[in-house]
Amino acid sequence: MRINLNADLGEGYGPWKMGDDAAMLDIVASANVACGGHAGDAETMRRTLRLAKERGVSVGAHPSYPDLQGFGRRAMALSPAELESQVACQVGALAGVAALENIRVTHVKPHGALNNLACVDRSVADTICRAVVAIDRTLILLAPAASELVAAGRAAGLLVVEEIFADRAYLPDGQLVPRSRPDAMIHGADACLAHVLAMLDAGALIAVDGTRIATPIGSICVHGDNPGAVAVARHLRELLAARGHQVLPLPDIA
Repeated sequence: MRINLNADLGEGYGPWKMGDDAAMLDIVASANVACGGHAGDAETMRRTLRLAKERGVSVGAHPSYPDLQGFGRRAMALSPAELESQVACQVGALAGVAALENIRVTHVKPHGALNNLACVDRSVADTICRAVVAIDRTLILLAPAASELVAAGRAAGLLVVEEIFADRAYLPDGQLVPRSRPDAMIHGADACLAHVLAMLDAGALIAVDGTRIATPIGSICVHGDNPGAVAVARHLRELLAARGHQVLPLPDIA
């Protein structure tokens, strides 16, 4: 199976650092780079892009609600026009910095509360996709599997790759278990691997109650801000390769 392994990176700001981007970029095939909404500034973006280019890792924009204090995990009541502007501004910022490093932004993946809402609210999903198409219709949309965002991306004519989360649990309706619940996260490299392999083998999301939702799976995400993220990503990459999976950058999957 051809599969992509991605991580949300560049999520520092100024002197504040989050996660070990360099180590993660030695493992993953694609990076979703924060671009000023929930984290990330010009120098953090440029440093992350430079590291990605050195390692042959494809890069995408990781836009969010404009919520630095809440790390983009709080929903905001933006009008469609305001949301379009936010997506355009953030994707454009990353593309501009990427031009300085002679690297192309190839995909878009919404972050946090924006991503979660787009999974269930078709109007929000359509607004995001409308903005992406206006920016560059060749951009790949990296979207949670079995979500409204996947449907909206396809309806908009975008290339869409469906992703699953190695370190997050699922509800029976296919949405992520809220972070407020103690069972929201999958902890430890072995548990994350078992979670991923079960879904790959089933070709489905598998919820906490055993419910299965059939879906194509093109990418696996490991959140770079989680403790132990590097160990989880390395374990996944090694075992996926051992099982004969090709781990490739997102454009090669799309």
